[in-house]
Amino acid sequence: MNQKASILIVDDEPDIVEILRYNLEKEGFETFSAGNGLDAVAIAKKHVPDLILLDVMLPDMDGIETCETIRAIPELNKTIIAFLTARSEDYSEIAGFQAGADDYITKPIRPKVLITRIQSLLRRKNTTTGDTPVLKYKNIVLDKEKFLVTVDEKPINMPNKEFKLLEILISKPEHVFSREEIYASVWGKEIVVSDRTIDVHISKLREKLGEQYIFTIKGIGYVFARN
Repeated sequence: MNQKASILIVDDEPDIVEILRYNLEKEGFETFSAGNGLDAVAIAKKHVPDLILLDVMLPDMDGIETCETIRAIPELNKTIIAFLTARSEDYSEIAGFQAGADDYITKPIRPKVLITRIQSLLRRKNTTTGDTPVLKYKNIVLDKEKFLVTVDEKPINMPNKEFKLLEILISKPEHVFSREEIYASVWGKEIVVSDRTIDVHISKLREKLGEQYIFTIKGIGYVFARN
């Protein structure tokens, strides 16, 4: 799986970039690097990496703005974005997920842990909920092969985790999915995320689809298209 996966490292500290490149390339990944947000966007558009390791504190354009800019580029919808954050930084995990990030990794980075997290993220990217390539509900169509969601035949920009979350929910209308089921299906058991993470993504889906599709079942989880 690793041999063909490409990773863009975005950090303004050359030593960190060099360490990350060394460890990733040793595992068979192809790597690119950028020292600021503007260069990161340009390189991402040119190479369309499988995953971006994105530092939060960057010159010119910070990681949050860089993430939002990348998420607005349709051809990069499938690219996974993982934030790199120092424990001492004034950074909100929720802000990162709202910007379209899929995960966050705390510095200092332990190479073995980093590789495991990346492998887990890439596995989640390549996992589908079934063999049906197109899922439909009324005016909503989700095409897994094209990585495309349309509402009333109009395409909706949707980052990887939002797409996966909708894919899970729309696959079984009226089925109540527990938070645990959703976490395992969308983020994977290897990744630890806060309780607020799923709420942020549900909120984003409601903004894009409308309030009438996804319902909260208090104390349990969420259901799509409840009668």
